[in-house]
Amino acid sequence: MSEAFDAVDVISHKRDRHELSDDEIRWVIDAYTRGAVADEQMSALAMAVLLNGMTRREIATWTAAMIASGERMDFSGLSRPTADKHSTGGVGDKITLPLAPLVAVFDVAVPQLSGRGLGHTGGTLDKLESVPGWQASLSNESMLGQLEDVGAVICAAGSGLAPADKKLYALRDVTGTVEAIPLIASSIMSKKIAEGTGALVLDVKVGSGAFMKTRDDASELARTMVDLGTDAGVTTVALLTDMSTPLGLTAGNALEVRESVEVLEGGGPDDVVELTVRLAEEMLEAAGRGGQDVRAALTDGRAMDVWRRMISAQGGDPDATLPTAAETHVVMAPSSGTLTRLDAYAVGVAAWRLGAGRARKEDPVQAGAGVELHAKPGDTVREGEPLLTLHTDTPERFERALAALEGGVDVVDGGTAETADSVVIDRIAADSGR
Repeated sequence: MSEAFDAVDVISHKRDRHELSDDEIRWVIDAYTRGAVADEQMSALAMAVLLNGMTRREIATWTAAMIASGERMDFSGLSRPTADKHSTGGVGDKITLPLAPLVAVFDVAVPQLSGRGLGHTGGTLDKLESVPGWQASLSNESMLGQLEDVGAVICAAGSGLAPADKKLYALRDVTGTVEAIPLIASSIMSKKIAEGTGALVLDVKVGSGAFMKTRDDASELARTMVDLGTDAGVTTVALLTDMSTPLGLTAGNALEVRESVEVLEGGGPDDVVELTVRLAEEMLEAAGRGGQDVRAALTDGRAMDVWRRMISAQGGDPDATLPTAAETHVVMAPSSGTLTRLDAYAVGVAAWRLGAGRARKEDPVQAGAGVELHAKPGDTVREGEPLLTLHTDTPERFERALAALEGGVDVVDGGTAETADSVVIDRIAADSGR
């Protein structure tokens, strides 16, 4: 067939810092999905976008074109409004697990389409697959039925949502263009908009354990995604949250499920509880159900009831014993004093090397592997007391995990840690600077 544009011309326009027209963008996404634009040409265009950026109009059109490459889900037949949350990824970020059932308590359906971990960031599906019997894959019909009956579902996204993004993401991963903010934003939002949720809250991580290392970059990404959601008619808000230190006291799959259950039982680490409650409040407000006593639903058992029903509906046994690693290694505090730094990236890489994560999408993960924290920055520690416990089924992994932790822990005699009052750094909403 005769093509409407030439790929070289489109690449050259963006290389030379011109805006791409709507027709050029729609054509290049469609042609790449069809195979009429080659990988090397799309990688050149992605690099031009990384270097020269895109306008709000260009990003919106690019996102819409990726949505148009596949199907769109429709939740309008449900008896309750829908709200979803997306995290840009971090270490110990198990928030989705207690959050989805907590929001569902208040008659808001949560269609949480989640992914698997890659590299130092954990994946929600990997965590839940450590629950015996639990299944990540659901048909659209089963998903709708569970949303109506239980109110919450956490499952894998179907292959029909934004297939152009799946192809482009794989290309960006091997061409050094993952960090392009317009492409990150359109990748996330094309799937979330195609998913069909009525409200969306974005948890944009910033710090050493996040993809966005600086507040300026995180703010730009958050603003871009809020604009995309708003332009598409989805009520969207973003929170910037700290990822300089791991969330909670665990990084790993079954370890994080265990900690999530503690939160649903009314306990758990303060930072996990705080972020879960804050995100739930934002989701309920965006869905028109604001003003609820969210924290009470964690302490009185209502959120736990929904969790048990949600796990059971997907074949899991909420009463089953979670897997534990065959081997452990305790890391002792090197000296006495204040733990002033526990680097999220170092802990994330250590958990990955222990078997909790994967280097390639097809790699298996160990359910019991990971890192358990016995102290957080600001705590007083004593020399020789446990600081971290490493978990793995394959003890030959300990050496490389310990190497990842080198330089990631600071203990200072008489020192103080720069700990914030809240894990939430900022809030970005539509048509406002904040």
